[in-house]
Amino acid sequence: ELITIQPSELVFRFELKKQLSCSIRLNNVSDEFVAFKVKTTAPKRYCVRPNAGVIQPRGTCDVAFTMQAQREAPADFQCKDKFMILSVVATEQTTVDDIQSKMFTKEDSQGICDIKLKVVYLPGDSAPSP
Repeated sequence: ELITIQPSELVFRFELKKQLSCSIRLNNVSDEFVAFKVKTTAPKRYCVRPNAGVIQPRGTCDVAFTMQAQREAPADFQCKDKFMILSVVATEQTTVDDIQSKMFTKEDSQGICDIKLKVVYLPGDSAPSP
């Protein structure tokens, strides 16, 4: 295990027609530089910043998730969207371009750790109770 994530799920207080945000903290629990990349099943619905990067040994990185405004509430407030955080040992010289282009390809998948995150909707102030 290279990184831990807090909290372990993404919680959005759902409100119609409003952009919503939440964030997580990635903790590098190793003595190595660690590269990470965030993937999702719904790329058009979310903006993730940063969606890739390098964390120093024993360092942290905060990642912000922004959900685009939704026109209708999901049935039963259930969300099927998922995120996966991929991580792999890197070097101090690793750049975001290296991460995007070649570090997480199928051919080079040895040593890659993945952590899955689910998305949870909570009723916001203006949302009807389920």
